[in-house]
Amino acid sequence: MSAEIHPTAVVHPGTVLGEGVKVLEHADVGKQPTLSPRSTAKREPLPPTVVGDGTVVSTAAIVFAGSTIGARVILGDQSCVRERVTIGDDVVVGRGSLVENDTTIGDRTKIQADAYVTAYSTLEEDVFIAPCVVTTNDNFMGRTEKRLELMKGPTVRRGARVGGGAILCPGVEVGEEAFVGAGAVVTKDVPPRMVVVGSPARAIREVPDDELL
Repeated sequence: MSAEIHPTAVVHPGTVLGEGVKVLEHADVGKQPTLSPRSTAKREPLPPTVVGDGTVVSTAAIVFAGSTIGARVILGDQSCVRERVTIGDDVVVGRGSLVENDTTIGDRTKIQADAYVTAYSTLEEDVFIAPCVVTTNDNFMGRTEKRLELMKGPTVRRGARVGGGAILCPGVEVGEEAFVGAGAVVTKDVPPRMVVVGSPARAIREVPDDELL
């Protein structure tokens, strides 16, 4: 096996590590979840974790069982990827960021330090998530059984950018190439290529041509 595993790291049985993978100090790959009795997460058996070629699982990072990590991904120090997450190639998950269960992240997306990506979210390709962004998925905040049918994180479309400290409310869609300003509170869908700012977020202009992918 060509993977490099630090002596203090834990790689659980069945985990698949690609060529050139690095698992650094005190990282934990393939960890089984321990769920609260009231957790809404699924409880079926999880397949082994798969980590693609050239990926780095940095110091004290955790990757849970049932997740698939693409090639050349950087999982920063103390980051956490929960179960049933799919991460594409060339993605960065910054230091201390948490990606919750049942989330999909597209190729080349960058998630900066201390961001929170809630369960049941979708981030498409080339998305930028700035530091300390918060996403949410439960409009009922834990009350009523109705919430179980409606629980859904945001969808952030290809090339969209979300500024530092912004909050995305449950189920909102941020359109392709849209720009969410720092500190904005997004309570409704953002049209493609639109710049939104404020609380609640409001549209102020379109993204200029020279900023498009």
